[in-house]
Amino acid sequence: MTLLDTTRPSSRDDGVTVLVTGVGYPATSGIISVLRQTDAFDARIVGVDTDPDACGFRLVDTAATVPTADSGEFIPTVAEIARREGVDVLLPLVASELRPLSEATDTFEELGVEVMVSDPDTLAVACDSGELYGALVKQCLPITPEFYRVSTSKEFIDAVYALGYPTRSVCFKPPVESEMRGLRILDPDADQTDTVAEKTPSSLVTTLDDAFPVLEETAEFPNLVVTEYLPGKEYCVDVLAGADDVPVAVSRTHDETSDRERFESTIEECPSLIRYARELSSALGIEYNATFRFKQDATGHPKLFELSPRVSRSSSACIDAGVNMPALGVQYALGQDLPEVDIEWGVHATQNYQDVLSTSGRETTTI
Repeated sequence: MTLLDTTRPSSRDDGVTVLVTGVGYPATSGIISVLRQTDAFDARIVGVDTDPDACGFRLVDTAATVPTADSGEFIPTVAEIARREGVDVLLPLVASELRPLSEATDTFEELGVEVMVSDPDTLAVACDSGELYGALVKQCLPITPEFYRVSTSKEFIDAVYALGYPTRSVCFKPPVESEMRGLRILDPDADQTDTVAEKTPSSLVTTLDDAFPVLEETAEFPNLVVTEYLPGKEYCVDVLAGADDVPVAVSRTHDETSDRERFESTIEECPSLIRYARELSSALGIEYNATFRFKQDATGHPKLFELSPRVSRSSSACIDAGVNMPALGVQYALGQDLPEVDIEWGVHATQNYQDVLSTSGRETTTI
């Protein structure tokens, strides 16, 4: 473990120490920035990451490296950092860290640390798209995409054709991945040059002829969720959910560039999507920050394709609309009364993931 103390002097008495995990992730700079912008508290930020060269280390007050989430040393290491640094709230940004942190909330509560994460049973549904879609089916919600869970090559082929391939494009992904990691789109008209050369379906768009042989070559056919392709506009609903209420919900469009290094959002009021997000938050037991991601199908009807039960890397887009989602989550974790939120609909935001540059003897800058 490496500790880097870059503490900034504070001019306020209402200081709160927030431990943020995964500060090497893209858009961490946006999360840190909006935490510092709130008038509700003066944020002292402790940042941790598995990478000793994480770019976010230059943006926080104190930084430390930690083991990976699947290591038995992850929780003890993070807990020791939280104890030593006097942490009040732990804000996780990494999907793989949610479950171990959720299962260890008692450890942190003994240290006086509130962990911004839902309980393990909720995460078991929210973080598994197959379980999530199944929950939507049970509630007969019209936002459920067509889908199949498969674990054999025959089930995979049957699902792909049942969903209309090759007349229609079809998607598949591992059920527990997040933010579209592992997602593949089967398009019969895709340019096969790259995938043939690489002998792997590494690009987002591929064909069944290219993808299937690679899947069959695995030692054990992977568990996958096969879904309809949703070609339309993407919307996000950022929520702050409490044990008995969903006090804040903001809907927005979301448009990423192909390299996912820049995205644009418009804070657009979508009452039906907000209603679904509130209902699902309550039904699933979501607590703290979460983001529901919807995409329109070929007819323009929105379907839920992902639920991220943590602070979204793009939620800082709401700041100019008067909603500081990460800061509100911290306030909720601290048991503070939340301010009345006055959303300025129509605000447009363009966000670029920043690189952090640091040269010996010079001030740190971001670009």
